[in-house]
Amino acid sequence: MSLMREFRSSVSAVKPGRTTMRNYDLLLGVAVSALLLFGLIMVFSASIALADGPKYANLGRYHFVTRHAIYIMVGIILFSLTVTVPMSFWEKNAFAVFLFALLLLVLVLVPFIGKEVNGASRWLPIGPVNFQPSEFMKFAMLLFAADYTVRKQKYMQDIGRGFIPMVVALAAITVLLMLEPDLGALMVTMAIAVGILFLGGINLGLFVFAMGVLAALFVAMIIFAPWRLGRIMAYLDPFHESNVQSTAYQLVHSLIAIGRGEWFGVGLGSSIEKLHYLPEAHTDFIMAVVGEELGFVGILLVVLLFFVIVKKSFEIGRSAIAMDREFNGLVAQGVGIWFGVQAFINLGVCLGLLPTKGLTLPLVSYGGSSIVMNLIAVAVLMRVDYEVRQMMRGQPVNKESKRSYP
Repeated sequence: MSLMREFRSSVSAVKPGRTTMRNYDLLLGVAVSALLLFGLIMVFSASIALADGPKYANLGRYHFVTRHAIYIMVGIILFSLTVTVPMSFWEKNAFAVFLFALLLLVLVLVPFIGKEVNGASRWLPIGPVNFQPSEFMKFAMLLFAADYTVRKQKYMQDIGRGFIPMVVALAAITVLLMLEPDLGALMVTMAIAVGILFLGGINLGLFVFAMGVLAALFVAMIIFAPWRLGRIMAYLDPFHESNVQSTAYQLVHSLIAIGRGEWFGVGLGSSIEKLHYLPEAHTDFIMAVVGEELGFVGILLVVLLFFVIVKKSFEIGRSAIAMDREFNGLVAQGVGIWFGVQAFINLGVCLGLLPTKGLTLPLVSYGGSSIVMNLIAVAVLMRVDYEVRQMMRGQPVNKESKRSYP
């Protein structure tokens, strides 16, 4: 009896903390919600004057912020549905999701199906909206790379069985994305795949070799594409008289905007550069408007919120792996890689630290496909966290049998 009492007392010392534990990470939820709300405010501010120009003269003053709000609501609905889907479903169907994403990338290139804008075929018209399959491919690669790494764990040191199949998959993605072309999406997709492989324990020599091949590939893409080479030259000297009004126009006005903001900004809504000086101020260069209106403090706040999301992603991933849920853990960490790399590139471009490349800022920039897929990714991350918390409480979490494929 005394042993039984000791056992019960030891259980009661731990159990209350687990039973009262939330089903979600509060700080992660706050960070994501703050970025969504902040993005809505900044899209409104950055796009308010677009209707005064000839390009958007037929649109209302609140056109972009209204659509952005609708995208957020659609994303929240899909978030609510996705967060109820067990991770075993994604693990079982990761390869099918990847094949579907490849099919969408092919359809984009088919005449009369894909939509071309400014010389790039990146969109599939779906009723009144345009869907960007490259955003879905980031999510598909997240699942596929995690599932591939788990299934090929014992072959991760083998170049034939553990490395070549992924190279073939990445080569197919590279060809399709470069035919659009969409180098920015390719860079993020590659970062997700390589990052998950590295975390999954790929042979260090193979990893270094893969990084070298990717670096050579990107250099070749730049050298053999005159417009990309022009962007690199403009990046090196944006204020040269031959670049200011041409290739480096966006970068120059982004730097001017951030320079005007100084420490605390000129005030919300008071940006001058968004008045038809800075192109794409509500999408790729929204951080320039943030820097001008809210200054260094505003930029720092956004960076800290992304730091929280990335940090939480890796913490949740480590907890899942510790609970013997390797797929869940790699997916969670892959979300951190996705958001961290894309936010770094976006901010680096706005600050002139990286060559100009069109990439939205996750959860903040205007863009329906980006917002929706970002929220679906967050939902999967929170689902991983939820299942970890269920296991910590001692509650069973179903783990379906895996389906094998080459």
